[in-house]
Amino acid sequence: MAAHRRPRRRLGGGGTAARTAVTVTLAGAAGAAGLSGTGHADPQQTPAQVRAQVDKLYQEAEVATEKYNGAKEKADAAEQRLEDLRDEVARKEDRLNATRETLGSVAAAQYRGGGLDPALQLALSSDPDRYLEGAEFVQRVGSRQTAAVGRARKELRDVEQLRGAARIERAALVSRQAELKKHRKTVTDKLDAARRLLSGLTAEERAPRAATRSAGAREVLSASAEAPNSRAAAAVAYAYQKLGSPYVWGATGPNAFDCSGLTQAAYRSAGVALPRTTYAQIGAGRRVSRSELAPGDLVFFYSGISHVGIYVGNGQMIHAPNPSAPVRLAPVDEMPFAGAARVV
Repeated sequence: MAAHRRPRRRLGGGGTAARTAVTVTLAGAAGAAGLSGTGHADPQQTPAQVRAQVDKLYQEAEVATEKYNGAKEKADAAEQRLEDLRDEVARKEDRLNATRETLGSVAAAQYRGGGLDPALQLALSSDPDRYLEGAEFVQRVGSRQTAAVGRARKELRDVEQLRGAARIERAALVSRQAELKKHRKTVTDKLDAARRLLSGLTAEERAPRAATRSAGAREVLSASAEAPNSRAAAAVAYAYQKLGSPYVWGATGPNAFDCSGLTQAAYRSAGVALPRTTYAQIGAGRRVSRSELAPGDLVFFYSGISHVGIYVGNGQMIHAPNPSAPVRLAPVDEMPFAGAARVV
């Protein structure tokens, strides 16, 4: 069937949205600041106040990032459905053409014999409406021809139905792409504002507090050993391996991540499929209380469930914080706790 596949067509750039996303890291922010003389922080503000504003902008950007991730997932699914519909239309058209060729052979024989049956005239017509309205003529031909004409009628109906479904799916895709564009702009605007604020601080003032890879490495064995099962242990081990990886919004690895991209990749490495977004991931497992936390549990933050990390034991998690810091080890109480889920 692959021979009937039509060339894939991308509509409106939806398939490349993630590749065109603007990525911002602390290093990038500092470099941009060095090239621009605008956007300095208010001199009346203390570095702590500026960092608080930046943190707020990062949190707002992460809310928009999760909305972008959800819209991207739906747009990708819509695009795949559209491609599948186009492939099915191509296959149905091939079958319809084969049936019409068979009827054409019969018609040629009838013509040589002195006339063309009206049912075959309709079956070979280029006007589908006229053809479908002429079903009563099918009764005038023999049983073999009747079956062939009936098959052609069904195949033509199938083609028209699939074309209608494809039109609906294309409209849905265009709508999803518009939603993607809106969320992408929100994310980039928030990150640009954060970068402008950071440009008014010295490198020392804006340096993030980050856990080191060696600190994480000292705890990986004990945390993995305490995990409730081998898949949770594998997810924790993956997260430790990614310490120091850059935060890139919309990224799911293997070299860069956003928060839900990291947890999704960690469990994917353990053979478990997680949804793409934080607000879907919290429903992907059994809810557990903070006092019940075990290594491998997903921990969620903020009232809108806009951030997630993977718990590794001893009150610590590994997460992809925001563009100011790479994947790192951090206390669970670093942000407002919203809930936890045990995936496996």
